[in-house]
Amino acid sequence: MSETAKVAAVQMNSSADVKQNLATAGRLLADAAADGCVLAVLPENFPFMGARGRDKLQHAEELGSGPIQDFLKLAANRNHMWVVSGSIPLKSTESDRCYGATLVMDSDGNSRNCYRKIHLFDVDLPDRDESYRESASMTPGDEIVVQDTPAGCLGLSICYDLRFPELYRRLTELGAVVLSIPAAFTMVTGTAHWHTLLKARAIENLAYVIAPAQYGQHSDARVTYGHSLIIDPWGRILAELAEGDGVITADLDLELPQKLRREFPALDHRVFK
Repeated sequence: MSETAKVAAVQMNSSADVKQNLATAGRLLADAAADGCVLAVLPENFPFMGARGRDKLQHAEELGSGPIQDFLKLAANRNHMWVVSGSIPLKSTESDRCYGATLVMDSDGNSRNCYRKIHLFDVDLPDRDESYRESASMTPGDEIVVQDTPAGCLGLSICYDLRFPELYRRLTELGAVVLSIPAAFTMVTGTAHWHTLLKARAIENLAYVIAPAQYGQHSDARVTYGHSLIIDPWGRILAELAEGDGVITADLDLELPQKLRREFPALDHRVFK
């Protein structure tokens, strides 16, 4: 019988109230732990979504210290569960910009790794009066990061990264069998592409996908899509939450990704590498 690990994706509607957001996240992480999860992933921007992109700078922390990181360490330790932070603002070398960063906390509350979002969402939505310029307040990262966890080797990414399949190929080459894709997809792009892109990343890499999302209207008038998902390496949706605060969980068969990669060796058949 294959070994399994239960994981969770946490869905939220974060606001500009950090204290309230942390309280909500704490409650939902406790729910995941009570359901037997060994790892839970929070959505992008879980501690703060302000009225303007630059507002996050006032909450940016130095790596290793600060109230948001203290919360994550305490939540992981208290729940005896690995916690992946979705994204939080971390200070960069530029005073007018910060990183959007995913931190991985182990079940003892120790920080194991940090991924800084590489691809920044600088777009004008087609046929919409809706524009985003993350680069105005964020510094891009440049390091591809994987982390061994009780649910397998986890490949880290954030939101807009989802549209760049070459990142996930590199994560797979580095050993990832589970892909963490926390997001705050807009309603427009989510409706059009969210399910399709997430299924594609799972199928083409024969990897699990954990994709917690923001949902609903936020302080900046943005409306996010929700539909947090957990997907298996064959592209099957194991769990989904369309809207509302909540937690979805799934039992991951830890042997399935490698079994599929042996039996259906598409990754070995690549010509262009």
